[in-house]
Amino acid sequence: MDQTTARNRVITRTSWISTFGNLLLSAAKIVTGLWAGSLAVLGDGIDSATDVIISVVMVFTARIISRPPDHRYSYGYEKAEGIATKILSMVIFYAGIQMLISSIRALSSGEVREMPGSIAIWVTVFSIVGKLLLALYQYRQGKRVNSSLLTANAVNMRNDVMISSGVLIGLVFTFVLKLPILDAVTGLVVSVMILKSAVSIFLESNVELMDGVRDISVYEKIFKAVEEVPGASNPHRMRSRQIGSLYMIALDVEADGNLTLNEAHNIANAVEASIKKSVENVYDIVVHVEPAGKHHEEEKFGVGPEMLP
Repeated sequence: MDQTTARNRVITRTSWISTFGNLLLSAAKIVTGLWAGSLAVLGDGIDSATDVIISVVMVFTARIISRPPDHRYSYGYEKAEGIATKILSMVIFYAGIQMLISSIRALSSGEVREMPGSIAIWVTVFSIVGKLLLALYQYRQGKRVNSSLLTANAVNMRNDVMISSGVLIGLVFTFVLKLPILDAVTGLVVSVMILKSAVSIFLESNVELMDGVRDISVYEKIFKAVEEVPGASNPHRMRSRQIGSLYMIALDVEADGNLTLNEAHNIANAVEASIKKSVENVYDIVVHVEPAGKHHEEEKFGVGPEMLP
């Protein structure tokens, strides 16, 4: 089994576990929120329902990115993961907006709200424990296979734990102070946290879709790797982008202009091998060898050593 196939199986298995876990938690909170009359618990349940949708999207995404390259997508389908992450952020944002509207209406209606049932507290505690376990599992699996989709969902679930904790605190104060309006206030706070999470995931997904890298230290590793190759000098016009979890790297290096084509080719191969030792998860490397000291016109694209922070 190759690395890509194994990675996709991890994503699929993790996604199914997440789907069933969130389905159970979501159903428990929505039913309890409606029965106990708690807007905060209902909102928390709606947020978990979006996680079910997200998990299903993750399953289908894992199937898409497992497809081999073809004439239309010669680099493969790995970037479908970034698109799915973008969809994830929009689903979360929509849920946050709906919750925000419901909370504002509850606060501005002027109606006297009844105290929610005490079962809402116990269901919320159950949700916190369940979400925490799911978040830890997703995060570890996401880091293991370097999946932005899994780690983004883990961050979303971590935020869900915070949201549920806020709901729990709000419920406790609601019962202690006998102020049912606090339940609606908690719902408002929950909606703001959901929106903040959505915006964060949306911005994070831009990096891959705009051909960037999340960790810019990869450039320093590449430059150091080139320095270790005899005959190669002045690495410049470095370009790196991510295709799913993999790096696509292109760069120019200089070598003695009197070398034969075979000698220059061997230097390029040595540069590739050195970079692969320093950088994990490399999709491909393109090395362009130029005569040393050749005048370079101003280059619009790429990174040079002088540009590193």
